[in-house]
Amino acid sequence: MGALSPVAWAQSAANPGPLKLIVPFTPGTGIDLIARTLGPKLSQRLNRPVVVENRVGASGNIGTEAVVRSAPDGSTLLVSVNTLVMNRALYPGLTFDPVKDLAAVSQTSWGQLLLVTPAQSGYKTAGEFVAALRKQPGRLNYASPGVGTPHHLSMELFKSTAQVFLTHIPYRGTGPAVTDLLGGQVDAMFLPIHVALPHIRSGRLTALGIGSDKRHALLPDLPTLAEAKAGNVNVDMWFGMFAPKGTPADIVNLYNREINLLLSSDDVKKAFVSQGMDPSGSTPQAFAQLVERDAERWARLIKDQGIKAD
Repeated sequence: MGALSPVAWAQSAANPGPLKLIVPFTPGTGIDLIARTLGPKLSQRLNRPVVVENRVGASGNIGTEAVVRSAPDGSTLLVSVNTLVMNRALYPGLTFDPVKDLAAVSQTSWGQLLLVTPAQSGYKTAGEFVAALRKQPGRLNYASPGVGTPHHLSMELFKSTAQVFLTHIPYRGTGPAVTDLLGGQVDAMFLPIHVALPHIRSGRLTALGIGSDKRHALLPDLPTLAEAKAGNVNVDMWFGMFAPKGTPADIVNLYNREINLLLSSDDVKKAFVSQGMDPSGSTPQAFAQLVERDAERWARLIKDQGIKAD
């Protein structure tokens, strides 16, 4: 079949149905916000209905597999985050390869994670926290929303590069973990900046450092963990969209162009920034390379630390 012009393709009778954006996590997450912000705008631009579908479960693997198994005809896209590549190493029994069986369409944004402790713990800096951990290895613990989440693996990277030990307490989701963190039942956690910020501003949480290569405009005085000499932790989370493997290049390029155009609009920027995400587009090739590099990095950490998903 000859390549259609983008407009002809978008309006072609071959694709009369809606475009499905599959979100492998619950409503209200950063990924969900990306889909629900871009979806209606894509619908206008492509002159085609766009439907957001939350397919939740198994750390994102259920929604991901649904896209992998979809027809590569441009009618289904996955909206995901770097949990995608962590899962590849955490779940060796997966019947699909989340890197090889998807086509990268475009990055949409970056998100940052902060290392925080409850205010009542008394730690003011990452240096103080590391000193306390070295003094009494294993006495302090940390929360995560579950095994294999970016929050969990970020702390494992912190432990490995700062050469400290904390005990992991996995929760079912961010909500209950944050409740216990605020109540002082757990000693520390990595949290996305937009989740932590209201509690930092109200004085209930202390931010010790940001897990990034650079400081963030929302907290310009907060050092990176590397600056604070507290390990070498760059755990910036990328978000982006993928199509099933084998989706024709002209379709991938059309979606890439439209997504990048939308990311530069003021209202999309505003919606993303309110959730602590920085809009950031890319070519399909650059996004694919980022995903591959990240997959290797997390696979190494997961293997070195002997992390299991059960």
